[in-house]
Amino acid sequence: MIIGTYFIKLKFMNKKDAEKQFREIERGSEEIIPLDSLKKNILSEKKLKVKFGVDPTAPELHLGHTVVMEKLSTFQKYGHEIILIIGDFTAMIGDPSGRTVQRPVLSEKEIKDNVKSFKNQIFKILSHENLKIVHNSAWLKKLGTEGVIKLASLYTVAQMLERNDFSERYKNGNAISIMEFIYPLLQGYDSYEVEADLEIGGTDQKFNLLVGREIQKNMGKSQQSILTMPLLEGTDGVRKMSKSYGNHIGINEKPSDIFGKIMSISDEMMLKYYKLLTLEEIDNVKKMHPMKAKKELARRIVEKYHGCEAALKSQKRFSRVFSEGKTPDDMEQYRLRSEEKIVDIISKTGLSSSKKAAKRLIEQGGVELDGKKITDINCRVEPSCTGVLKIGKRGFLKLL
Repeated sequence: MIIGTYFIKLKFMNKKDAEKQFREIERGSEEIIPLDSLKKNILSEKKLKVKFGVDPTAPELHLGHTVVMEKLSTFQKYGHEIILIIGDFTAMIGDPSGRTVQRPVLSEKEIKDNVKSFKNQIFKILSHENLKIVHNSAWLKKLGTEGVIKLASLYTVAQMLERNDFSERYKNGNAISIMEFIYPLLQGYDSYEVEADLEIGGTDQKFNLLVGREIQKNMGKSQQSILTMPLLEGTDGVRKMSKSYGNHIGINEKPSDIFGKIMSISDEMMLKYYKLLTLEEIDNVKKMHPMKAKKELARRIVEKYHGCEAALKSQKRFSRVFSEGKTPDDMEQYRLRSEEKIVDIISKTGLSSSKKAAKRLIEQGGVELDGKKITDINCRVEPSCTGVLKIGKRGFLKLL
């Protein structure tokens, strides 16, 4: 009798825990299709194969990526297997989702370098447990012409043009290559290959995720559920965060740069950052002064990816530079050994992405030497110069 009661109680507790798990998984998501199917799997305590695919089109993760990856960590916590697909094959095509023009094709070397960098960053968010990392080149290279033709037969041009980005480009007369039509089919084939029970992505991935369901069905597999997460806009507050738009905040950036970029976002956008990047209740944030709330957000994000000490230093640096109008006490130094162009100094020290970007900063009035704007892109400094070079809003360099 006692044993029977124990098992009845255990069963009840498991169901309660499963319902709690589902609520946590559902929290913050934009859409789950079909909702009932995923809920049934969670309540039955099935261990799911959760697929997330990422193309290594850039060498670093940014906060936009972390929205989905934090949700993956929730699945990990409950013992589900995360299948992280590195799209080293599909990166050569480029995901057309949300694009108004065709994405430039990357070289194999660029892709390999990006994959290496990406793998070094993911464990800042995901655990080593319940994680399987695979490369889709392992099966897509073997697919061959016959396999691609079979995939292409599963979808019509009319179906492809149902995608907003494709239909807009078609209406506006912008080119759409057949290769871009093939992309969602290959992503869908990934779901078939790894036998995914669930695929996660941003809202801009909804079409591709649904294609995965259809390909699984047409190829005799059980259909995956899909879960979409809201997109995080970048520092411009308009377009989704992306390195190609120049509005991203990379998790591997200097702590002071992360702090400064977060402080640059609008008060309205700050609330969305809190909602998607922290577990803080928005009502609590609204009670705080916007500046205090933003500093707290910046501190927490820097602390998550660089530690407590870096977060405190970044906050002090920000206050010194932007509140007190002083130069930072931890600025980098550069020793002049001969006469040099300021453009060269800025680019070689990494304070701009390229010499072209450095010239653009000067032309836009974003470079100062000891408080005086530099307007000539050919401006040179002598070895005797010991001033402070300010580049943009957050870059400082002490010339020795």
